[in-house]
Amino acid sequence: MQLPTTLQSLLLLPILPLTALAQQRACNNAPSLCSTPYNSLTHLGAHDSPFVRDGSTSFSTSGNQFYNSTVQLEAGVRLLSAQVHSSADGTWRLCHSSCDLLDAGTLSDWLGEVKGFLDGNPDEVVTVLLVNSDGATAADLRGEYAAAGVEGYAYQPQQGGAQGGGEWPTLGEMVGSGKRLVSFVASLEDNTGAAYLLNEFDYVFENSFENSQFSDFSCAPDRPASVSGSASEAVSSGRMALMNHFLYQDQAFGIQSPDVGNLTTTNAPGNATGNLGLHLGRCTREYGVQPTFVLVDFFNVGPAIEAVDSANGVASPVGRRSVPNRVLTEESESSAAAGANAAFRRWSLALVAVVLGYAVCR
Repeated sequence: MQLPTTLQSLLLLPILPLTALAQQRACNNAPSLCSTPYNSLTHLGAHDSPFVRDGSTSFSTSGNQFYNSTVQLEAGVRLLSAQVHSSADGTWRLCHSSCDLLDAGTLSDWLGEVKGFLDGNPDEVVTVLLVNSDGATAADLRGEYAAAGVEGYAYQPQQGGAQGGGEWPTLGEMVGSGKRLVSFVASLEDNTGAAYLLNEFDYVFENSFENSQFSDFSCAPDRPASVSGSASEAVSSGRMALMNHFLYQDQAFGIQSPDVGNLTTTNAPGNATGNLGLHLGRCTREYGVQPTFVLVDFFNVGPAIEAVDSANGVASPVGRRSVPNRVLTEESESSAAAGANAAFRRWSLALVAVVLGYAVCR
C-alpha cells in the first residue's frame, strides 16, 4: 500500500534528529578530529593542573592555573599534568613540590573529578601525566584509580602497538571502545598489574621545561636522555613530542614560581617572539610532525587553545566552555564580586518596585 507523502514525512521525523546527531558527533570538540589518530593531533595541556591560583588557595603564587581541572576540561584542555607525593598518613596526594607548599588533595579524589568529566562527555578523550615524585608503584597508583572508579576508562595499548612508533587508534575508535583515558607516569619502570599505566618516556619525548625568558624556548629534545639533543632521533624513535611552553620567575631563596607578568605574550596564538603559536610552528617544522602535546600555565590566557585549534585545523569548535581571556588576581576577583553584588541589588530593587507597582494597580 502506498502511504501518502505527508504521512511518510511524519513517520520519518523521529529519525531525522538522530541522523543529524550522528553527523555532528564531535570528538574533543571537533567533528574532524574523530577520524584523526590520537598521536596525529595536538592536545592542549594544563601544566600542574590541580594547583590553582584562586580564592580557595588565597591566590597562592605556587598555583599554575586560574581554574580547576573540571573547568580546564570543559574549556578544551585534554592533557592534565600533576605531581604525586606520598604523605605521612599513607595517602597519595597532589602537592606542588611539597605538601607544605600547596596541597591539592588526594590523587583518587582528583581522578574522580576526571571521571566525572568523562561520564558527562562520552565523545571526549583525556590524557593525564602523573609526575611520580615519591616513587609510587603500579600497585599504589592502581589503588588510586580503583578508588576513583576510573579504571574502566583506562586505555591500554595493544602489545607491540603504540610503543616504539606503533599505530595509535583514532579518537573515534577510542570513543567507540570506551577506553578514553590515557595515563602516562614519569616515571614507572614496572607496570605489572596495571598495564594502562604507561611509562612516559617510553612513549614521549620532551623539550626543556626550565625556561625563564623567551629566548629559552627550544624544540630540542631534553628527555629522555637517549634522544637528548637530537630531534631526528627522537622523532624516528616513534615517541610523541610534548612541548613545554611556560616561563618561571626566580624568587628569593632559589624558589621559582610561574611567570604571570608575561602570560599575555607567552600564551598568545600569534607569531611574535615568545608566542605559543610561534613556538608550536617552529617545533612542527623541526620535527616534521606537529607536537602531540603542548603544556602551558594559566591556559585561559592567550587564549592558548587558539594556537592548538589552528594546529589541528579546527575553525569552529563545538561544546566548549568559554572562560575569560585574562589574568585573575585577588583584586580583580574582589572587584568582579562587588560588581556582581551591586548588579544583584539593583535587580532586586527593580523587582520590588515592579511587585509594589502591580499591587497598587490591583
